Amino acid sequence: MDTQELFDRGEKLRRQMFGDEAVDKRTNALGEFGAPLDRMINANAYGDVWSRSALPLKIKSLVVLAMNAAINRPAEFRVHVQGALANGCTREEIREVLLLLAIYCGFPTAIQAHHIAYEVLNEKK
Repeated sequence: MDTQELFDRGEKLRRQMFGDEAVDKRTNALGEFGAPLDRMINANAYGDVWSRSALPLKIKSLVVLAMNAAINRPAEFRVHVQGALANGCTREEIREVLLLLAIYCGFPTAIQAHHIAYEVLNEKK
C-alpha cells in the first residue's frame, strides 16, 4: 500500500472517530508548517496502526487513554475520550481504565484524567 492510500484510509478513520470539525481544527492548527506532521499522523497512526485488525478500535481507544493519562498529555487524553466514545467505549469502561491508572500510575494522574473524562462525558449527554 502506498503512502497516499494509508493517508486516505487514516483520514477517513480519524474523521469517523473525532468528527470533521475536530479533525479540521487539529489539521489547520499548525498551518502549512504542520502539514507534514498531519500527513504522518493520518498515514502512520490512523492509516496503519489504528487500522490493523488484531485489536478492535474500542480496545485500542482504552489503551490510548491509559497511555495519554500516564504520560500526562491532557489535551490528547481529552481528544481520545471523544474517540473512545465514538469507538463504542462506555462510561463504565473508561472509568475502569482510570481506576487501574490510579493504582499503577498514581492518584494525581488518575484524578486529572477523571476530571477531563467527566467534562467530556458530560458534554456528550
